Amino acid sequence: MSSSTVAGQLVEYLVEAGVRRIYGIVGDSLNPVVDEVRRTGGSAKGGIDWIHVRHEEAAAFAASADAQLTGELAVCAGSCGPGNLHLINGLYDAHRSGAPVLAIASHIPSNEIGSGYFQETHPDRIFGECSTFNELVLTAEQAPRMFRAAIRSATAGHGVSVVTLPGDIAELPAVGDTVPLLLPDPPTIVPDQAAVERLAEAINRAERVAIFAGYGVRGAHDEVIALAEQIGAPIGHSLRGKEFIQYDNPYDVGMTGLLGYGAAHAGMHDADLLVMLGTDFPYSQFLPGDVTTAQVDVDAGVIGRRTRVDVPVHGDVLATLRALAPLVERKDDRSFLERWLGKHDKMMHRVVGAYTRSADTLVPIHPEYAASILDEVAADDAIFTTDTGMCNVWTARYINPTGQRRFIASMLHGSMANALPHAVGAQISHPGRQVVSISGDGGLSMMLSELLTVAMYKLPVKIVLFDNSTLGMVKAEMLVDGLPDFGVDVPPVDYTAIAAAAGIHSQRVEDPSTIREALETAFAVDGPALVQLVTDPMALSIPPTVTGEQVRGFAMALSKVVLNGGVGEALQMARSNLRNVPRP
Repeated sequence: MSSSTVAGQLVEYLVEAGVRRIYGIVGDSLNPVVDEVRRTGGSAKGGIDWIHVRHEEAAAFAASADAQLTGELAVCAGSCGPGNLHLINGLYDAHRSGAPVLAIASHIPSNEIGSGYFQETHPDRIFGECSTFNELVLTAEQAPRMFRAAIRSATAGHGVSVVTLPGDIAELPAVGDTVPLLLPDPPTIVPDQAAVERLAEAINRAERVAIFAGYGVRGAHDEVIALAEQIGAPIGHSLRGKEFIQYDNPYDVGMTGLLGYGAAHAGMHDADLLVMLGTDFPYSQFLPGDVTTAQVDVDAGVIGRRTRVDVPVHGDVLATLRALAPLVERKDDRSFLERWLGKHDKMMHRVVGAYTRSADTLVPIHPEYAASILDEVAADDAIFTTDTGMCNVWTARYINPTGQRRFIASMLHGSMANALPHAVGAQISHPGRQVVSISGDGGLSMMLSELLTVAMYKLPVKIVLFDNSTLGMVKAEMLVDGLPDFGVDVPPVDYTAIAAAAGIHSQRVEDPSTIREALETAFAVDGPALVQLVTDPMALSIPPTVTGEQVRGFAMALSKVVLNGGVGEALQMARSNLRNVPRP
């Protein structure tokens, strides 16, 4: 390496690791690193581009999406104190998603650490919970070894690495060991043969097998389908697993969980063996407690932590299924599979499908109908980023995977305001792909400044705004808890005017019959566009299994609304949500 400074060493290692972008905001203690980035000449010359966002939280979210979509190291950076503190929420999202992200947290002068100096924080303590590597560099001799370790930890699939680098240390002359980085190729974890045989024995012995597929089935779509065909098993999936298993799947019975739909939940509980493939599904209340369960996962630490597991298998899903295939006997009795496929089809047509029929004249716009139109208009290889809350519900239920589409959301961290900054990282890392930010008005308003980032770089992100002027998911939470909704509604905002002021094509839609035309027009724009869909604020999601306690809570809340003088709202809410109550 030829760098003359510690900051230069860091940047050279990033170039060697294949990094082409750093998301962040320049300033004070970070300036030595930023100047070294400038010296690389940008990605067009084999160097690194500096992507200027408006808030460091957006930088971390953008890096998270970049890393998840490319599978490569992505980098974000923040200056000392408040600058790098702003990174933390996006880093939690990246870390919980297992995204290979490196955060550069610049720091106050090293000789002032511990003195209560201006903007002093302790990043090496603060970021400990959202990283697996988190170290403070205090000498030039130490620096190159720390840089290599941070990059290797992130690219090894461990999640986020954080390097805290005081500005004065970054400016020091480069010394120490500067050996090449030489990153290894990712491994394949092959399961123990005895474990595979135990899994095969359990499958062969069972009469009714159900498969529950998660994110870990990525790259194993055909093998999962082949297993289901061999043993007559319906396939349910988690939200993170949806994009990798739902498409071209004749055995699909939907999704379970808080956002679920279809027959997945009931089918899993009716099995006598549940095979969990690559999922650390967090909601144990949706998993059957009295069904024999096998779990296959690349991370042995997650096996059995959500539900009792009788057959644990540590290994890649793909490697496991390839080893399992010759040991599994075909089940000729298809009655279990056919029963749950039939029930799933009935539920999808009577419930999920019913939400979108005859909705082209209903005002306010039914969000389910709008989502179904978006599914038809969007490209087959579109990248969707989705805000947490009701937008996640509509995406999960109405935006269909194709095997080419990608879906990025804060599925494990559950942060608001992720969709637009995620879309920034998605579009910059995939300039030739259609990127759609499915935003809620709550999320968009929280990170509204990133409209300026999209406008400045002329990113062709298409922002589809589901605007119900309320925090819909929170409203639903209050209602099922028997509480009248409070503090969730906000005054209407003309987001099209805000977007237009930033130079972004925008259109407001209140008539459902014009949704398709508005979306097609926006998608044809050579640059960013925003479509504001004014949707029904009373359309709330109800979980796929509605307990008596939840129904009582909903009814109690409605009675409180009526007693408080809101009878009109209560009637409107009841009408809006009749379509959202799952039917047998």
